[in-house]
Amino acid sequence: MCGIVGVVSHGPVNQLIYDALLLLQHRGQDAAGIATNHGNTFSMHKANGLVRDVFRTRNMRSLPGNAGIGQVRYPTAGSDSEEEAQPFYVNAPFGIILAHNGNLTNWEQLKVEMFQNDRRHINTASDSEVLLNVLAHEIQQATTGYSLDPSALFKAVSVLHKRVRGSYAVVSQIAGYGLLAFRDPFGIRPLCIGFNDTDKGPEYMLASESVALEGLGFRFLRDVMPGEAIFIDLEGKLYNQQCADNPVLNPCAFEFVYLARPDSVIDGASVYATRLKMGEYLAEKIRREMSAGDIDVVMPIPDSSRPAAMELALNLNLEYREGFIKNRYIGRTFIMPGQAERKKSVRQKLNAISSEFKGKSVLLVDDSIVRGTTSREIVQMARDSGAKRVIFASAAPPVKFPNVYGIDMPTRNELIAYGRTEEEVCREITADALVYQDVDALKRSISDVNPALKNFEASCFDGMYVTGDISRDYLDRIEFARNNPKPSSEDAVRSQLNLNLARVD
Repeated sequence: MCGIVGVVSHGPVNQLIYDALLLLQHRGQDAAGIATNHGNTFSMHKANGLVRDVFRTRNMRSLPGNAGIGQVRYPTAGSDSEEEAQPFYVNAPFGIILAHNGNLTNWEQLKVEMFQNDRRHINTASDSEVLLNVLAHEIQQATTGYSLDPSALFKAVSVLHKRVRGSYAVVSQIAGYGLLAFRDPFGIRPLCIGFNDTDKGPEYMLASESVALEGLGFRFLRDVMPGEAIFIDLEGKLYNQQCADNPVLNPCAFEFVYLARPDSVIDGASVYATRLKMGEYLAEKIRREMSAGDIDVVMPIPDSSRPAAMELALNLNLEYREGFIKNRYIGRTFIMPGQAERKKSVRQKLNAISSEFKGKSVLLVDDSIVRGTTSREIVQMARDSGAKRVIFASAAPPVKFPNVYGIDMPTRNELIAYGRTEEEVCREITADALVYQDVDALKRSISDVNPALKNFEASCFDGMYVTGDISRDYLDRIEFARNNPKPSSEDAVRSQLNLNLARVD
């Protein structure tokens, strides 16, 4: 999961991109980067850390130009070092920079092909650098001489769609020409476009979520369609074309559960409205499975679950209270890179108001349960604060399967619901009772808000991988790679140095 933005304007874009990344910071807190285009020259700055820490005044001054792209990243498969912060740059053809949200499922195969067939060297273990080089190669194949037009770019994206598998929402800048953006044929990761009318003509912004557009005064135009490519030249003229043979929209259900901001609209569905629906359906299930009279109060685990908890309490005619206060200066625990770091941060992130728990039977509502570490800590905090009984409800179904499309949950053994019944999960998190959302109810929560949405990427809940190329062997391989990481380049150099010293001795 990452946040991306691209802008073509009639004035400097460095501050616009910076502000957009702040609005998308919830999508990634590991690294940030901005690249701008000034004439035929790119300027770029990127590093690990939050947007506010990565960019200082001197960095912003070094990013001139009226067009550019940016990204905020959290660690996914193949991207965990500062070298792999985005955007990425390649000098030929023309000069291209790219930022990517998603995860390629065949990137290792493509990396080999890039070297053997295309003679391109990939310098990092990032699938985004592979994607950039595939795009660069196909643009080179689609053009002759020094000219570049939208039809050549759309031809290149068409071939890219045939070569690349997985999820990808992309913004890229071609030196001296303009901004190219596209979305994978399944539309798994979100991407939308907005515009701003000025005296000099229209300005455009593309971003992962509509909140980035609206927060900066751009009017939401529409979502980029699955398989579609959009090119905006430096004069602000927009071209678009469907570049996939059989596109079908399958937005990621987890975007609506947790990843996206509630004030965003993704593929025509308000995230806030879908979370209210999740609470409504969850209330129906609780009414079927237990007596609401046994519950004194409903409390959300802030912030993502708040709309679902409010609607659940309303539908069950129960008291809704805020029992946990969130420290907003602590990062989102789900996207923190290590288990120990997540566990340590839970009590730093949340503090319980003891008077709201004392002697009560409390229904805690969270957006989801992934690893279970946070849930277990929260249940214990409720008990320590005097709760008589703790019931835990998840607005999402059990997370039983790895996600291979850009969410950092690739190994089955990390998932608390994998291989366990709901009763066993309940015991693991030490709750008195546990209620999960049903998969069909989750999907209805989204399609109720936008009936045009029929299909979803919900593999972490139902084990159905929409790209059709994920096998048990594939999952075994990525799990082995995660559990047996390759040494870093620094470690490799140190090992080689020790070996050479041993030979000298």
